[in-house]
Amino acid sequence: MSKRDSDLEMDERAVFIDGDDPRLAPLLAGGGTAGLSFAEETARAPAIERTRPADRPKRPGPANAEPEADEPAGDAAAAPRRGRRLAVSALALLAGGVLAAAGTVYWDYAAHFQSTDDAFIAARQFVVAAKASGYVAEVPVSDNQHVAAGDLIARIDDRDYRTALAQADAQAAAAQANVESADAQLQVQQAQIAQSQAQVESAEAGLAFAQQQAARYDDLAQRGAGSVQNAQQYSSGLRQQQAAVNAAKAALTTAERQVAALNAQRASAEAALAQANAQREQAELNLSYTKVTAAQSGRVVNLSAAVGEYAAAGTGLSMFVPDELWVVANFKETQLDAMRPGQKATVTIDAYPERVFHGHVASVQPGSGTAFSLLPAENATGNYVKVVQRVPVKIDLDDAPPDLALGPGMSVVPIVRVDPSSSLYERLRSWL
Repeated sequence: MSKRDSDLEMDERAVFIDGDDPRLAPLLAGGGTAGLSFAEETARAPAIERTRPADRPKRPGPANAEPEADEPAGDAAAAPRRGRRLAVSALALLAGGVLAAAGTVYWDYAAHFQSTDDAFIAARQFVVAAKASGYVAEVPVSDNQHVAAGDLIARIDDRDYRTALAQADAQAAAAQANVESADAQLQVQQAQIAQSQAQVESAEAGLAFAQQQAARYDDLAQRGAGSVQNAQQYSSGLRQQQAAVNAAKAALTTAERQVAALNAQRASAEAALAQANAQREQAELNLSYTKVTAAQSGRVVNLSAAVGEYAAAGTGLSMFVPDELWVVANFKETQLDAMRPGQKATVTIDAYPERVFHGHVASVQPGSGTAFSLLPAENATGNYVKVVQRVPVKIDLDDAPPDLALGPGMSVVPIVRVDPSSSLYERLRSWL
């Protein structure tokens, strides 16, 4: 008999001890004969062979037991299960491969870009203030209205400034008249100089004739052909003519020097005219300041001007946001290795998530954001903890939409392409 048959026969003849049998109670409670083991007490007790209950399952045989008659049916049922397990395993491996490939493609594609959510729209907004004081007479714009360069934002009562301009015009006209008068005097003086020059020439001609007459009569007197009286008379006339020449020359000198004085008067008149013209221009500027206009295209924000309000010089009338906008993206310093000006970028605005805007990197700030703050961080302490800093990057928008109300402080998400080479995903798309 083989060991398997022996085990089966022993299994069929197995003795079951019922724990509820009262004859076994002393043994189970440890009250057997002194000095005898539990096995000996059990051997002395009447053995109660009980048949296996029908509802109690069979005890499994040894692992190397041959299959019984119903085992072929179990193998047939296990075959589909093994097939399903193989199919699930294959699908799991396939899914894992697909996910690994997709992850590789995504990682390669994402490595070409840098992004941050610490970004916002910025602009050089400023206060629109009045430069001329007076009562506000007109406010033709409203809050958040878009205006073009030169459009009127507010107008101040200009009657006082028009009066000042009229006075400046009158002063300028008077100064111009003084200049013209100086020019006329110079012309008169030139005529007097010409007259004096002619008198000098006439006196010199008379002097020459007097010299000849005096010499002639002096010679006749010396030869006795003429009287001494005539000689003396012509000699006196010569001296008189010499004096006339000197007087004419002095008058000419005086006339010429008068020209210099008139030129100085004309220069003073010209200076007064220039001052009057400057005052007139200032009056015109003051009059123009009564019209507060937009220096560039943009939107009027926080309008505070009202008709009838007195606005002193420098009083703010509204805020103004120009149309020129850009994005300030605070990238981590570890993201700047491959970032350069001119690289393309796409921008998504939180207020308009369905639209994507395009731009490019304009510049990278040479320093972290905290370095230019009002109270920069001081790291020269013994408890220094290194923290990754943020560096502002300016991104100009290439297609800023005129139909959207964009303004400073609005949150955006920029994505900068730092690697211009084609990614694996883009190459796959081109192949497909």
